[in-house]
Amino acid sequence: MRKFALPLLALGAATLAACGGNDADETVIDDVAATDGAAAGAGETATAALKTADGEEVGTVTATGSAGGITIDVSAMNMPEGLHGVHVHTVGSCEDGFAAAGGHWNPAEAKHGLEAADGQHAGDMPNLEIGADGTGSLTYMLAPSATFAGLMDEDGSAFIVHAGEDDQTTDPSGDSGDRIACGVFTAG
Repeated sequence: MRKFALPLLALGAATLAACGGNDADETVIDDVAATDGAAAGAGETATAALKTADGEEVGTVTATGSAGGITIDVSAMNMPEGLHGVHVHTVGSCEDGFAAAGGHWNPAEAKHGLEAADGQHAGDMPNLEIGADGTGSLTYMLAPSATFAGLMDEDGSAFIVHAGEDDQTTDPSGDSGDRIACGVFTAG
């Protein structure tokens, strides 16, 4: 009889709580859902027009929030052939030769690279491969630490294309070279 008493008490307490109609419980549940990184940006989009330092438009980047996280779609044109490191950067600015974009977006303070033992930056991605015709595309879901609220925070975020390949391990930038294209994410 004793082994049934505790579960019956718990069931009774749960039933009473459910009947109580306490709005505070609903608020807590809603707050938890709203801060869940996977669900927080579901349905939201942001775009960035990639431009060179000379102002030539060389592609577009779209960030799309879903229940699974943030998916980044890159479409590039008129770019140098080869592999290029691409990342979401901390600040939504392409000023000062793209240096104003800051470092890689890294809210979890992880090490750089998809092959890093300690995780990865939220803005780390595989290399973008540009063909002989100057075009390339890439679709990738960002790390779980990436949230739409973080992507579109008060100072925004930028997307950077680097001159060289990201080695996916060297901290903090993957040894991917100069910044050759930049775009600032805007909502919608």
